Amino acid sequence: MERRPSTTTLLSASVVGVYVLVVVGATAALADAAAACGGWPTCDAVLSPAVAVVLLHRAAAVAVGLLVVATGLLAWTDLDGRSRAAVGVALVGYPVQAGLGALVATGRGVAGAHLLVAMGIFGALVVALAWHLEAETGTDDAAAATPSPEPALDEPAAVLEPAPLSALDGAERLRKTAWAYFQLMKPRLMWLLCLVASAGMALAGSPSVRTVVATLGGGVLAIGASGTFNHVLERDVDRRMERTADRPVATHEVPVRNALVFGGLLTVAALGAFLSVNLLAAALGLAAVVFYSVVYTLVLKPNTVQNTVLGGAAGALPALIGYAAVAGTLGLPGLALAGVIFLWTPAHFYNLALAYKDDYERGGFPMMPVVRGETETRKHVLLYLGATLLGASVLTALAGLGWLYAVVTVGLGSVFLWAVVRLHRERTESAAFRAFHASNAYLGLLLVAVVVDSLAV
Repeated sequence: MERRPSTTTLLSASVVGVYVLVVVGATAALADAAAACGGWPTCDAVLSPAVAVVLLHRAAAVAVGLLVVATGLLAWTDLDGRSRAAVGVALVGYPVQAGLGALVATGRGVAGAHLLVAMGIFGALVVALAWHLEAETGTDDAAAATPSPEPALDEPAAVLEPAPLSALDGAERLRKTAWAYFQLMKPRLMWLLCLVASAGMALAGSPSVRTVVATLGGGVLAIGASGTFNHVLERDVDRRMERTADRPVATHEVPVRNALVFGGLLTVAALGAFLSVNLLAAALGLAAVVFYSVVYTLVLKPNTVQNTVLGGAAGALPALIGYAAVAGTLGLPGLALAGVIFLWTPAHFYNLALAYKDDYERGGFPMMPVVRGETETRKHVLLYLGATLLGASVLTALAGLGWLYAVVTVGLGSVFLWAVVRLHRERTESAAFRAFHASNAYLGLLLVAVVVDSLAV
């Protein structure tokens, strides 16, 4: 007897299939092609590349519709009540969405409504998958209570203390000192945040070389300032966590006073670079430094389980800085890009929180896995991934991005989804790191696609 696909496989395939339709339906190229078609279900026009695109989209819609129906029929008995309800919404919504598509094709409907219903179907299927995986792979791992904001343990993590810089001689001392100050700037964050700012600039237009250099230079300095202040403010907790116990301020390689002066100089330099572009970019740059250093580090991170979600604003601000640097104002494409980064942050960072759950508990931080357990956290990773993909499709529609962006968000989004499903199945540290790296690959290549598609228009 032939074994049918698992419920998880069917739901995952339906999610990807509907997402393909959402992204393709949001592209300006399809809208232009539909105008050339002039009919439904076939086209009242001579076959051309544009007409072929429309016909392929409609054929794909039929195939995906059959997949959704098959998922409902084959998986129905395996689903719990919540997941059945979500799949039911998708089954009811699909013919409605098809009808709206027919009205749009014949000039009697609103394209926006057609797209919104498709997004609703996608969201319903993502929720169904998340609930199904929660029921199938969940464990009784929820924490009993919110941890104290004070560190859980009194002993520092067992990390080999580096030799004091004052004990070194000549070139070695200079090299170690430069490396310590470089580490204060959290350089691993810079490449991705600079890509975010670059995508924001590309969405706003064709920036001059001077604008690009000043904006990215200011961004690097602002990231460095934020990281330095974070090192200073979290130095006591850093000593208790294995992941952070070797940081320069925690190990006294860099004195607190020196680090504060260094952070202040970086902030002034960053503002100078941003002011050479325009005042709005400088104001947003200052807001980014203050938000990460003070609001996130001192207020959100130690006090609320939603620290990762709300803290996503820090990563979203570079999108607005980049857009404002070129346009001199905030526009919908820049805000949509910031929204994608904001939604992506929990889907990305919750994987790291799962991998370092014990370390965060040691530090007393109320991270999602510590407070609500690993099962709830894995579910939230999937839900925020779905929200990120929807945000990416909104950006497609608002910014008029092309096929490269569509291929990247569907292709890498599918890889990200696969990694998250594996995370639910395996529930291991290596699976969490795999999903973490998949999230980095998705966003990094998506931002590159934004730059390429925007500048190619």
